[in-house]
Amino acid sequence: MYRWLVMAGLLVPGLVYAPVRPEGVEASATLERREPAPLPKPRLMGFELDAQPGVRERLEASELDGGSPGRADQIFPEQYSTVDGVFTFRGGPTRTGGAFGLIPANPKKLEVVWSHATEHGEAPWFGGAGWTGQPVIVRWPAVIRHSMPRLGRYRADEGLVEVIQGSLDGHVYFLDLYSGAKTRQPLDTGNPIKGSVSLDPRAFPLLFVGQGIPGKASIGLRAYELIHDRQVFFLPGHDERAPRRWWGAFDSSGLLNRKTDTYVVGGENGLVYTIALHTDFDPIDLTLSVKPEISRYRYANARHDAERLGVESSLSVVQNLAFFADNSGLIQAVDLRTWDPLWVFDAGDDTDASVTVDWPALYTACEVDRHGVKGQAHLRKLDARTGSLLWTKSYACEGTLEPVKHQAGVFATNVVGRGDVADLVFFTLSRCPGGKQGAVVALDKETGKEVWRFELPLFSWSSPTLLTDVTGKSWLLQGGIGGVVRLLDARSGKQAAQAQLVGDIEASPAVFDDRIVLGTRADRIYGLRVRGDARMAAAGQR
Repeated sequence: MYRWLVMAGLLVPGLVYAPVRPEGVEASATLERREPAPLPKPRLMGFELDAQPGVRERLEASELDGGSPGRADQIFPEQYSTVDGVFTFRGGPTRTGGAFGLIPANPKKLEVVWSHATEHGEAPWFGGAGWTGQPVIVRWPAVIRHSMPRLGRYRADEGLVEVIQGSLDGHVYFLDLYSGAKTRQPLDTGNPIKGSVSLDPRAFPLLFVGQGIPGKASIGLRAYELIHDRQVFFLPGHDERAPRRWWGAFDSSGLLNRKTDTYVVGGENGLVYTIALHTDFDPIDLTLSVKPEISRYRYANARHDAERLGVESSLSVVQNLAFFADNSGLIQAVDLRTWDPLWVFDAGDDTDASVTVDWPALYTACEVDRHGVKGQAHLRKLDARTGSLLWTKSYACEGTLEPVKHQAGVFATNVVGRGDVADLVFFTLSRCPGGKQGAVVALDKETGKEVWRFELPLFSWSSPTLLTDVTGKSWLLQGGIGGVVRLLDARSGKQAAQAQLVGDIEASPAVFDDRIVLGTRADRIYGLRVRGDARMAAAGQR
C-alpha cells in the first residue's frame, strides 16, 4: 500500500509512516510500514526554445527577484493529477478542461438537484459567486479523507465527492456533490473571492484561495490546510516589489507542480510568483505545514504604465513553458526553469480570459476597454513556440458608460475542441455587437472561420465547458446573465437542454460525471444533473 501511495503522489518516499487508527475508523484502515523499492529516476524533458529577438527590449525589463533560482526539473507532468476531480480553473495547466468524467448519451434535460445559500455579504458584491468563480471538486482518496477530522461523519463516507466553492461573501464553502449538504464549516477569508480556488493536485489537503476585493482583512493569496481548516500561508498582495503595489487582488487561479512541490500564480499587482512550498504532510500525525520560498517575476513595458500590468488571467503551462496575459494586453511566454522570457505578443487591449494551449497552438481573445467603449474583440490563434500570429477573427462590440461602465468583448476563457470536435475552438462574446447581447461561436482551428453561432439574448462572462458523453459525442455547457444554463450540441450549435437558475451567472462551472456545480450572483450555489438516455439514469447515483 505504501508503494501505491508513493506512486500516486500521496506520500513522500523516504518518510516512515507508523500504523495508526484514526478516530472513528475501523482497525483494517491502517497503513503498512515497510521499506519501498527504489523508484526509477525521472527523465527530465522540456521544450528547448530560443528567445525571439528583442523580447527583453520589448519588455524593457524582466527579472526574477528573491527566493531560489530556477531549477532544471521545473517541468509540469502531462497529467495534472492522478486523482478524480477538477483541481483548478479550467481543470489543469492547459486551461482546456473544467470537466471530469462522462455524461449520459443523448442528453435531454438539465435538472436542478439542489441549491445552497451563501451569506448575503456586503454591498455591492453580496454573496454567491462572480467572475471567474469556478469551484473545485475532488473524490478524496481514503487515506486523505480519514486524515481530515473537520469532515466529521463524512470521513467514513466512501462515496464522498466534495465541492469547494469560493464566494463573494468572503467564505469558502464545502458541500457534498450529490446532495448539496454542508460537509464542514465554511472558511472565513475576510475578503470577497472573485476568482477560482485551487486544490493541491496530489490530493494533499491544501487549498489556495485568491481574494478579489479588499474587505475586513489584508488582501492577498491564502493557503489553508484542510486537516484542521487552518491558514498556513499568506502572500500579501500589497507587495513593495510590485508595479501595482496599491492593488493586491488575486483573481488568478494557480497551478501546483506535483513533481517539484512548486506553486505558480499571477497577481493583479503585476508580479508572477513562483512559490517553493516545502510541504510537510503527515496523514498519520494529522499535520500539514509549508515553508514557502518566494520568487517574483517582474517586467515592464514603456508602452503601458504600471496601472495596466496586472494579471487577472490564470497562467497556462505545458511542460516547462508558461503563458499569461495581462491588463495591458501583453501575452508572454516564459521558461519556468529559468524564468527567461521567450516571446511577447501585444493583443492591443485588456486580456483577462486565460490563454488556452493546444500544442503547438495557443488561443486567446481580448476585451474592448483601453480604446473606448466601442471597438473590436480580437479572437486569435498564436504559435506557442514563437508568439507569431496565425489568424485573427474580429467581432464588433460595444459596452456602456451609463449608468455604470461595462466593458465589452471576451471575458470567458475559450475551450479547445477535442475528440469529434477536434477541429473547432469555442469562444463566448459579451455585448457583441452591443447592448446586452452575446453569442457563442465555434471557429475552425485551421482558418479561424466561423462554423456556427448561437445567439445569446443576454451576454455572458462564464466560460464554456466541453462535455463528452458515453458514446464520445461532445456537448457545450454555457451559463450567462439572466441565469440560464444551456447545453449545446458542440458540432452543430443546436440547443439540447436548458435550466433556469436564480441570479446572473458570471462564474464558470465545474463538472464531475453527470453533475454540474455553478454559483450565481443571487447568493446561491447550484448542483445540476445532466439527464439523458434512460439506460444511463442510474449513472452518478450513490
